[in-house]
Amino acid sequence: MQSIKPTANSVKCLGRTLLKNDILWLALSACGIEFSYEGKYLEICLQGDDHTAAPTDHARIAVYIDHNRILDEMIQSAQPRYTVIDSESPLSCTVRILKLSEAPMSVAGIRELIIDDDAKISPTPVKAHLVEFIGDSITCGYGTDDSDMSHTFNTSTEDVTKAYAYRVAQALDVDYSIVSYSGYGVYSGFTDENTDSRNTTELVPPYYPLVGFSRGTYNGTAITITDWDFHRFEPELIVLNLGTNDHSYCGSDADRQTSFASCYHDFLTMIHDKNPNAYILCVYGIMNHELSSYIEEAVTRYRQSSGSERISTLFLPTQTEADGYVVDFHPSLDTHRRSAAAVADKIREIMHW
Repeated sequence: MQSIKPTANSVKCLGRTLLKNDILWLALSACGIEFSYEGKYLEICLQGDDHTAAPTDHARIAVYIDHNRILDEMIQSAQPRYTVIDSESPLSCTVRILKLSEAPMSVAGIRELIIDDDAKISPTPVKAHLVEFIGDSITCGYGTDDSDMSHTFNTSTEDVTKAYAYRVAQALDVDYSIVSYSGYGVYSGFTDENTDSRNTTELVPPYYPLVGFSRGTYNGTAITITDWDFHRFEPELIVLNLGTNDHSYCGSDADRQTSFASCYHDFLTMIHDKNPNAYILCVYGIMNHELSSYIEEAVTRYRQSSGSERISTLFLPTQTEADGYVVDFHPSLDTHRRSAAAVADKIREIMHW
């Protein structure tokens, strides 16, 4: 048998990953690896974080052979191993390993791939276009596997591949990066309607420059809270979908709404500084729409301050009872499908793909 480490020589990395101490760490939703495989045997050796002994919020990992999901597991042990191919005759296929759950709760690592002596693996080809998605629970796929609205969050019911952003990437056949955190905002994270305190701890901009913020640790170290190298993934387009959680704090308060617009503008400036060649598409409206005009205000100010016209907005229809809801009144699969189709069409229009 051969032991293959998940490096750039053997696999294609999907999204933001971190290779440290011979382990490829996955934090953010839909990050992972993909590779072409020829052989009879494949065993995947993973690494859990320090959170594996806890009762909830484990990392959820999926393995695909070609387009078929053949493994869907919660990582609840230190070093789980999964045999995903064991054939008498050689197979030729594409293998993809994805983290389905989001970053804040837990991380997981890929330690090695065990293959038979005659097997071969190689990175899949880079696709023609690169897109990054930035967002919150909508982008993460919060609750997509639980249609009981009375339930609350759990990583076991979160599947990013059923959310609109991943669907857009698949529809356009592009390489992607997803940076999303449930409950997070630009000016304020989610707040209860009975509180008057702004949530400044759950904001995307401070964590955007990192591989991925997570409370999941390895040997006591917050492994993925480290600077991201923006030269590793240079998107042609960035889809920004934030504001839903900010609305819970802003409400109809004009001063707060104005502050939101200012923070949104500043984040657009940061995004441009980190990705100077990317077109920015600002998306909003799936769960609420009250901040639409303030996003437009921020985009107008950004055009003036940056001198760039490579930005536009797309305000999506708000979810309806007819389409249904999942956990905590989050978007249903029908809403995600409809939203993905609209975003993909808009991208084709502005990027001419």
